[in-house]
Amino acid sequence: MTGGAGYIGSHTVKALAAAGFEPVIFDDLSTGHAANVDGFTLIQGDICDREAVRAALAEHKPIAVLHFAAKIAVGESLVSPSEYYYTNVFGTWCLLEEMRAGGVNKLIFSSSASVYGMPDVSVASEDTPKNPIHPYGRTKWMTEQMLADYGHAYGLKSVSLRFFNAAGAAVDGTLGNRNPAPTNLIPVAVDVLAGAQEQLKIFGVDYPTPDGTCVRDYVHVDDLADAHVRALTYLMDGGDTTALNLGSHEGHSVKDIVQMLKGLSGLPLSVQYAERRPGDPATLVADARRAKDILGWVPQHSDLRTICQTAWNFRKSLVPPLPTPPNAV
Repeated sequence: MTGGAGYIGSHTVKALAAAGFEPVIFDDLSTGHAANVDGFTLIQGDICDREAVRAALAEHKPIAVLHFAAKIAVGESLVSPSEYYYTNVFGTWCLLEEMRAGGVNKLIFSSSASVYGMPDVSVASEDTPKNPIHPYGRTKWMTEQMLADYGHAYGLKSVSLRFFNAAGAAVDGTLGNRNPAPTNLIPVAVDVLAGAQEQLKIFGVDYPTPDGTCVRDYVHVDDLADAHVRALTYLMDGGDTTALNLGSHEGHSVKDIVQMLKGLSGLPLSVQYAERRPGDPATLVADARRAKDILGWVPQHSDLRTICQTAWNFRKSLVPPLPTPPNAV
């Protein structure tokens, strides 16, 4: 599996092993961490290096590839699109060519709800029109189209899993988000609670939502890992190429997140309000019924309390114990 030492990848490694598979991780460790996959086979390599990919496939002869390796920061993709097209699109092409040459014809792709852009609906199904609005989202949609074309021409079977907002940490506390410079809401918020950042910036408080802040669908990382295992089993059982949303089908606002984390931690959380960011829809929630129908996938840990509690517990484990102010608000 590519990118298996990263946040979602490492949780999936653990889930695969628990299901009886033998994961082999191929990761350049640019954002992943070897400690996340201690005890598993780790090959350090770049998916754009076809010789390295070829050697890994020849040595380990996988029954399928789970493809997590990608650059994922939306803001960075706007200022450095070349890096995103190189890694996310060209890198996937390199991987697919070596899979084709090596006779590996099953792939699980970690896609994104960003393929929908700013849809006209607040609940997106897989049939919602695809209109990504930034390079990161476009690279995900291009990859999905590439997988479909390889399926038609070369018999590749694939499942594209469109995450909404991956969040939380392993329920057993062993894994979590180790990104030293996070950009997503919950990792930034727990960084602020831990004293690693000064403030959480909230972009827009005048949206047509109950409290004026954006509403999003958050899905626990352990539930995402479970979906990958189910998708692999589905392909091994003869399943056809498909794309599936992964979400909780519930929306939570930015202020909901802030209040939950303040309540769970007993700590103040400094907030700075800012103008809306271009391209942020007021509300976007997943219709994930197709994943239930096809994979039997039902999220087990994606309630907001579990997501926030596990994220905070893991973040605390990375720093010395934090004092609790007597009058924390």
